[in-house]
Amino acid sequence: MLDADRLDAVWVCTPPLHHRAPTLAALERGIHVYLEKPIARDLSEGEVIVAAAEAAEAVCVVGYQWRGTELLQRAQELVSPRDVAMLVSRNYGPVAARGWFMDPQQSGGQILERASHHIDLQRAIGGEVVAVRTVGSSVALAQAGQPSATIEDALALTLEFATGAVGTIGVAWTPPDHPSVHALDVMAAQASINLRLGPGSFDLGGVAAGDALSGSYGDPMRRSVRRFLDLARGERDIAPFCTPRDALGTLAVALACERALASGERVTVPGSVS
Repeated sequence: MLDADRLDAVWVCTPPLHHRAPTLAALERGIHVYLEKPIARDLSEGEVIVAAAEAAEAVCVVGYQWRGTELLQRAQELVSPRDVAMLVSRNYGPVAARGWFMDPQQSGGQILERASHHIDLQRAIGGEVVAVRTVGSSVALAQAGQPSATIEDALALTLEFATGAVGTIGVAWTPPDHPSVHALDVMAAQASINLRLGPGSFDLGGVAAGDALSGSYGDPMRRSVRRFLDLARGERDIAPFCTPRDALGTLAVALACERALASGERVTVPGSVS
């Protein structure tokens, strides 16, 4: 395809294990890339993508769309990372049982495919993560009645931030008739903020400096795509919502969570990617 036609932009939507080759092939030809998250399946592949993106004339962004939500901008206006004491994320609901998703070697399971959205959002508000813990549930939800499960249906992640703040992320893969919940609560000395992150509505509530908060905003995925297309058209007075280097930092935390799940221990996040 890349040899046959002169393309303006491509979306790379392969499983994470196969992100590197199409991304590099496009960037080498000067084609703009919208790369689905996570940036890669391991750090070495992610580092190669970051180097290629930073050397390329083309634009490369990563699809952590909550980086583009106006909810995040508002939260960042209300609290700085040093003010945040606790971040609490919830991600519950059904998901398609695609073959590659069920293979943790290809996808990274729920940690990379679902929890990493919240890892990225919490990093955008709370700053860098220095250590993590992860616990998986042995009780089946969406996979109840299945003979064997290759990934956990429910996980709890704990993030320790460099500032001293703590973050928690609860992820649950529930049966098809269950509702979906995507939310983040931010607790600081002068503010308690709750973000509802879809599906369907994107709202902010809570209180900051004694004032009640409220607001409804548009779909962050649409905003993320519009920003990418504006960059691809040559607008340079705007910045990408999520750069490959941003996503590499999130990948480092997610992979540490994966190691913590396997070991049952607290795992330090490597600092070389921050």
